[in-house]
Amino acid sequence: MFEGFSRAFIRETINRSAENGVDRRRFLRAAGLTTVGVAGAGVLGNGLAYAQEDDEQGPSDAAVLNFALNLEYLEAEFYLRAATGEGLSDGQVDGAGTLGGVSGGRQVDFETRQVRQYADEIANDERAHVDFLRAALGDAKVARPAIDLDEAFTAAARAAGLVRGDERFDAFANENNFLLGAFVFEDVGVTAYKGAAPLIANKTFLEAAAGILAVEAYHAGLIRTVLLAKGLAKEAGRISDARDSLDGPADLDQGIKVRGKANIVPTDDNGIAFSRTPGQVLNIVYLNPAAVTEGGFFPDGVNGEVNTSDSND
Repeated sequence: MFEGFSRAFIRETINRSAENGVDRRRFLRAAGLTTVGVAGAGVLGNGLAYAQEDDEQGPSDAAVLNFALNLEYLEAEFYLRAATGEGLSDGQVDGAGTLGGVSGGRQVDFETRQVRQYADEIANDERAHVDFLRAALGDAKVARPAIDLDEAFTAAARAAGLVRGDERFDAFANENNFLLGAFVFEDVGVTAYKGAAPLIANKTFLEAAAGILAVEAYHAGLIRTVLLAKGLAKEAGRISDARDSLDGPADLDQGIKVRGKANIVPTDDNGIAFSRTPGQVLNIVYLNPAAVTEGGFFPDGVNGEVNTSDSND
């Protein structure tokens, strides 16, 4: 199976497949890449030895996927609590780094059967994303960091001008607030996966990330469509502007209406979705335009190698 691959290719693939040498083989096994027989195992063994010659090529594939896992923890905890009143189980949150708790969140009293079903479906998808990434990463997976679903939403809403002074924004208070809370995350998830794609070397992992990106894009389109139908374009536009104020000087983000017309799919002039770097994504979830390692929805920061936001002051 591996006869057609050069030693350099094997070395590069394995070298970028986990955050440390011990976890590389487990990472490949969890992702279903080690069923290659005795001959293939011999090549993998040599590759592990050569992998110690690592040059500086940026974060490993596992570091990138662990960055994504932190975001999936956040989305899963938000949607599961909104849909069911309960978050991830203890067996779905352990791993490397500091395990944190979740503050805030409760089951939403949905007004419509349709939105309740949407919440259930997205919650199940996000839980599956967590399980998939944890299985693929194996022992390299990071633990769920501390997540704030209470004060962080109020801070985000205040930045967007949805609340003022001492007013609070409870994303779980009603159906409309839930949808606006979901809008804070969904577009960010799409741009995060697109921005991370060039950092992933292994094509199997890249394909999996592309599959998750597609699901997140479906989720984002659904949330944008329902917000528009409910007449919440003005509020969504303010959230979009707030995100734009955090992730740098470029005017990237788009609301659900542009020049008075529906804008369900935010794209550039070529009809292509835009990207955010991991640092820009962290600017938004940390609710800070500066280079920091914690804040907002992750009060103690995220776990893993990729953990610092960009400096956009």
